[in-house]
Amino acid sequence: MGVSTPAVAGADAAGSGTAGIAGASFAPSLRWDWRAARARCLREAQRMLRDPLAAEDAVQEALLRAWRQRESCRHPDAPLGWMVQITRNEALRRLARDRARAEHELADRERAPGGSDSGLDHRLEVLDLRRALADIDAQERALLALRYGADLTQSDIAAVLDVPEGTVKVRLFRARKRIRQAMETPS
Repeated sequence: MGVSTPAVAGADAAGSGTAGIAGASFAPSLRWDWRAARARCLREAQRMLRDPLAAEDAVQEALLRAWRQRESCRHPDAPLGWMVQITRNEALRRLARDRARAEHELADRERAPGGSDSGLDHRLEVLDLRRALADIDAQERALLALRYGADLTQSDIAAVLDVPEGTVKVRLFRARKRIRQAMETPS
């Protein structure tokens, strides 16, 4: 028996992202709104992962799992909660995998020749950076998060904050200067 494709229930559903579930044991007129589910699942994945690309990947994988296991949904008339839970599980799986990878890389650095000194130096630099970030104001931290956390360009940041690009450049320069000075000062 081959894999069945979703049967579109009615012409109005063709462009709306809703599809009836072929071969399911529930009413054939029941339709799932996959676009709305994707939007809700994406919000949940972004909340958990804090990385837009990782969230997109997690949602894609979660909805693929939901599609493959759609017959196991206990409430086919309201599947959104079930889909969001699959998304949460996928996000947690990714977080655990990333954490294990980071711990493995740290252990490899520490085992490398001279690794204990370089590992200690790296950890001290991270602590210095955290202390320096705590010393600057929230607006500067937010600006640095947009630039380096979200990897936005200066022109993108200017558009987000609705300020001139030159203002963003000056503020970034000053924030980096404060961070540098805070890291150079002994704690």
